[in-house]
Amino acid sequence: MSHGKQFTLYSHVLGPNGWKVAFVLEELGLTYETIYLDFARGEQKSPEHTKYNPNGRIPTLIDHQNYDFVVWESNAILLYLVEKYDKENKLGVTNEEDKYKLLQWLFFQASGQGPYFGQAIWFMRYHAEHFPSAIERYQKETQRVYSVLESVLSKQEWLVGNKLTIADISFITWNRSAFLVILKDLPGVDIQKDYPSVYKWHQKLVERPAVKKLIDEQTKLIAANH
Repeated sequence: MSHGKQFTLYSHVLGPNGWKVAFVLEELGLTYETIYLDFARGEQKSPEHTKYNPNGRIPTLIDHQNYDFVVWESNAILLYLVEKYDKENKLGVTNEEDKYKLLQWLFFQASGQGPYFGQAIWFMRYHAEHFPSAIERYQKETQRVYSVLESVLSKQEWLVGNKLTIADISFITWNRSAFLVILKDLPGVDIQKDYPSVYKWHQKLVERPAVKKLIDEQTKLIAANH
């Protein structure tokens, strides 16, 4: 790879998990080149990609300044980036207890928010058959996740250590899916009124220059590909 930048990021134009890695790369001022894989052609499962990521999914990150070290799974990538390259502690924490709280939220995002929100999108947009019961289940799980977040964010500004961290950033992309699709037209649900602290937190995150820049970039890429 001869692009001259420190990292190569394998991602997908619509894939939430690749963009959250890009958010952190941007926030830390790290240089990277993104390769957007075409899922319709199965590029994520191709030998060219699975030689780096045996799971055949995105994101995958290659660190060319660390002997082409490869790391996959989005939250593992976020931890790698802050532990190795966030020397000013912009997005990390130093207190030992806060480190475990950070891991707690990253695990919650990866095991709770991501899968449930992802299944909601799948059954609402992509599944061959329409299953109202499945859609209802995952919309309710989305609301449950928001209730958990609301219970914490109603008492504090950020998830960990009274500061912005990768824990907060890890939630951005799937939150956008909930705001724009999963709960958007659900009768009786108003995210801004029902989960005001979550709504305020999310707005602060998406208004950050690095995040806004990439959301705009994604919007242009989607428009160009449709």
